[in-house]
Order: sequence, then structure tokens, then C-alpha cells
Amino acid sequence: MAAKAARSRPALKPVLILNGPNLNMLGKRQPEIYGHETLADVEKACRAEGLRLGLPVEFAQSNHEGVLVDLIQAAREKNAGIIINAGAYTHTSVALLDALNAAERPTVEVHLSNIYKRERFRHHSYISPAAIGVIAGLGTQGYLLALQALARLLVR
Repeated sequence: MAAKAARSRPALKPVLILNGPNLNMLGKRQPEIYGHETLADVEKACRAEGLRLGLPVEFAQSNHEGVLVDLIQAAREKNAGIIINAGAYTHTSVALLDALNAAERPTVEVHLSNIYKRERFRHHSYISPAAIGVIAGLGTQGYLLALQALARLLVR
């Protein structure tokens, strides 16, 4: 009897982990709010968690709204899902919301701090309507939890 050919799962597109303005300053800027880990530390932890979950990871940061929009638009073809910490653009950018809606990719919004314990203007997110979930206030662990949530949707 002929052996059955092993079925392999098609390669999964990477999850885009996108970071907005000032996140390049992690570990230096207001560590009492954002912690002492750097963005490089976050990327390393996310890559390790992605490997554990069988989920490839693409990591990017920009202080420029248009660059973030371009990356989100490209994600429509290139990425399986999006994790976004839009920084201050969370509270101001309809452009990011429109790009996320157009990308049509499962998106998890992440915030290092609990935005509801901070200034009132931070209580509103333009990003949330495009997200399947929001993780706030758990520090850098929020990124790992977001990866786990997307893995449950994408890896089967």
C-alpha cells in the first residue's frame, strides 16, 4: 500500500507588529509609565513568542503617520494580521483607522499603559473600531498576549 503523502500547512504570512511615534524611546522615555524595556527587547520577545506559536513576525516602528499608513496598506497583501501600538496617533488618527479597515486583517490594539488611568484625551481610541481586541496596561506583555490571540485565529 502506498504511503500517504504528508500534508503540510501552507506557509503563514507574518503578523505585522507596528509601533507608532515615540515607541523608539522605550526604556528612556518616562520609564515609570512605559517601563525599562527597549523596543529591541520587545521585538526579541515577540520573535521568540512568534516562533513558539508558529507565527512569523514582522516588526516595524515609525514616528510618521504616512509611513504607518503605507505599512498597514501593504499588510493587506503581505501579512496575516496586525498588532498595533499607534502611540499618540491612537487618539488622533482617522487615517490609521481608515487604513486598518481597508487592510481587512485581524488587528489587535496594544497599549503599554492603562490609557484609562491617564489624561482624559487618551480615553478615546480611533483605532479600536478596527480591532478585534484591545490590550492596555499590561506593559510589554500585551504584545505577547496579542500574538497569542492572533495565533488562535490564524494557526490551525
